[in-house]
Amino acid sequence: MLYLDVLWYLVVVIAVIMYAVLDGFDLGVGCLLPFAKKDEERRLFLNSIGPIWDGNEVWLVIVGGALFAGFPDVFATIFSASYDFVMLLLAGLIFRAVSIEFRSKRKSPKWRKTWDAIFCLASFTIAFGVGLVLGNLIQGIPLNEHKDFEGDALTFIRPYPILFGITTVALFMMHGSIFLTMKISGTFHEKIRSWIKRCIFAFIACYVLLSIFTFTAAPHMTERMMDHPWLLLVPFLAFLAILNVPRLVHKRSDGWAFIFSSLSIAFLLLLFPLGTFPIILRSSIDPDAYSLTVANSASSPLTLKILLTIVIIGVPLVIAYGAYIYHVFRGKVKLDSHSY
Repeated sequence: MLYLDVLWYLVVVIAVIMYAVLDGFDLGVGCLLPFAKKDEERRLFLNSIGPIWDGNEVWLVIVGGALFAGFPDVFATIFSASYDFVMLLLAGLIFRAVSIEFRSKRKSPKWRKTWDAIFCLASFTIAFGVGLVLGNLIQGIPLNEHKDFEGDALTFIRPYPILFGITTVALFMMHGSIFLTMKISGTFHEKIRSWIKRCIFAFIACYVLLSIFTFTAAPHMTERMMDHPWLLLVPFLAFLAILNVPRLVHKRSDGWAFIFSSLSIAFLLLLFPLGTFPIILRSSIDPDAYSLTVANSASSPLTLKILLTIVIIGVPLVIAYGAYIYHVFRGKVKLDSHSY
């Protein structure tokens, strides 16, 4: 018999990785927007992601849907425990979309700067929020013997998740700056290229601090790797991918730099299931007894079987559509009367 709950867990993990890789550079572009001083430069930013940003967010919908259908107890606990932050995340997603569409409806500099500020703030909120959620999932939240959350909104505001959120923002800014070098030409291209090294340095500094902090805040993340040394290959590959990015940027291989930036995100996110499996939502009160795991929170085998059939049909269509859109809108951005 197939381990349907494990297969569905892999679906969730893959969807999270796809979202981080694809929407990560969108969010990074938004966080970098204040560094573009001219209106034309900010328009180039927005038009570089304009045709694709909403398609990238489909993967976030898949993550939510996969948890709701495959692991309903996990979905219910996460979204009820972090209700305030979920609403803030939804507000970020809404205002991010609105700001892109509204900012060029008027030529008023004040109008455009206002919506640019909202777009940047919304992008930062989402990027930081994603990291904050992952940090709390790794460190654990107070779940009692009934798998109910015991805490409030301030429970999620702890040093480790906060540092995780800052690291995520730095990672996405690095990812977004590399994407912009592929889409923008001319003198502004060289200006953006000078940002990449700073973004890489900021991310590596945050990543080193986060790695050190993990040994004390989430020791279970390293215990499994100590027991199974071959798992150390994943963080090693992530580190190699990160180090290869500045080398490729220096060689002006922007496309390959973006690929290796994407690989670094994928490898880094793989550390989460490697360190926590089979736990999905860790209890900080009693991890062994009170945590929500792949086994005790999954839907019925019949439900998972039907859902996997839908995924086998639907996900390739999402990937094919995304690939087609990226192909159609490939190349450098050029502003015209139809641009944002």
